[in-house]
Amino acid sequence: MEGLMDLLQSDMGKQIINGVSSQTKASQSQTQSVLSMALPVLMGAMKRNAASPEGAEGLMGALSNKHDGSILDNLGGLFGGGVDQSVMDDGAGILGHVLGGSQQNVTSALSSKSGLDSNTVGDILKIAAPILLGYLGKQQRQQNVQSSAGLGDLLGGLMGGGSGRQPKQQSMIESLLDGDGDGSILDDVAGMVLNSGGNKKKGGLGGLLGGLFGGR
Repeated sequence: MEGLMDLLQSDMGKQIINGVSSQTKASQSQTQSVLSMALPVLMGAMKRNAASPEGAEGLMGALSNKHDGSILDNLGGLFGGGVDQSVMDDGAGILGHVLGGSQQNVTSALSSKSGLDSNTVGDILKIAAPILLGYLGKQQRQQNVQSSAGLGDLLGGLMGGGSGRQPKQQSMIESLLDGDGDGSILDDVAGMVLNSGGNKKKGGLGGLLGGLFGGR
């Protein structure tokens, strides 16, 4: 099973990075940096949300309807002439549902880490969110996932990637998502991205993601 690392390193991933970069006017390297940090955070939050029966049912419903993966079949159309406002609005809705009240904290953290302003980071996330759900929907169909337990396993596998290292790295991501054990997942993530060189989190999320996306 391909994971997020495989996606961003694939031809499709390059097309996504190039398209998002053109849409937001951010450089390709900055766009890739934001996506490399943000996609595992978003998927980790989805995994935590899907741990409840209601959350799993809601996500399965979204994947069975609007976010079935078809968005990935015409990325040229998605980015050609600019991303449609309906896609941006859809992305904003997804972010609000997944990140909740921590959305601004996460955006600010990614802005600080990438060097992009918060508005640009916010636009990158709005475009990335429907693409990420579409990717999840396509994987759900390919793996024939029909249960909430299977959905959790699918999300965990995608977070870890297909390199054979996922059990350890998946565990690291999940523990980092709620580093102080208080259930406030995204607040912890925001702090970790901002303090990736600090000593509290031993390298933090930034260091971990460096290992996931091409580092050692």
